Amino acid sequence: MVERREQTVPDPVMTRIGQSVMLHHAGDREEARGRFLDLWAEIGEDGDPLHRCTLAHYVADTQDDPADELAWDLRALSAADDLTDDRLAEHGDALAVRALYPSLHLNLAADYVKLGRSEAARTHLHRARGAADALGDDSYGDGVRAAIHRLELRLGEGDSGGETWDPPHRRP
Repeated sequence: MVERREQTVPDPVMTRIGQSVMLHHAGDREEARGRFLDLWAEIGEDGDPLHRCTLAHYVADTQDDPADELAWDLRALSAADDLTDDRLAEHGDALAVRALYPSLHLNLAADYVKLGRSEAARTHLHRARGAADALGDDSYGDGVRAAIHRLELRLGEGDSGGETWDPPHRRP
């Protein structure tokens, strides 16, 4: 028997986040940041956890100051802690909430590296690695696992084999 998935109703906040992400990817970082911050002012610290997690995750990517990036990534992690699998499924995403944690902790580890806080970076890197079993066997999961490995190498926790570290790719 084939299970039918109900059609999800478009979420206007997620649509606006997506539009701003496209602006950012097109090179208009300042405009994207402005739109993200306007939207954050609308949803606030107590808004829908899915909106807060996604938005904070992308706002972090537009920050010039590593401390500001860290603050936004911490907001994303905090919102993920409030997010349920049911809410994520309402958005039509097949991911479980626990599949968000490897990327969220990886981003925090990268933030701490930028700030010269290697012990905090290692803590979040270990959390990312520990949560990586929740990742799917797909290009997203492969990309996050590869980014974890590159950061491990950069922090001297593996055999480099000549590899270099690239910042992790973001996906809420």
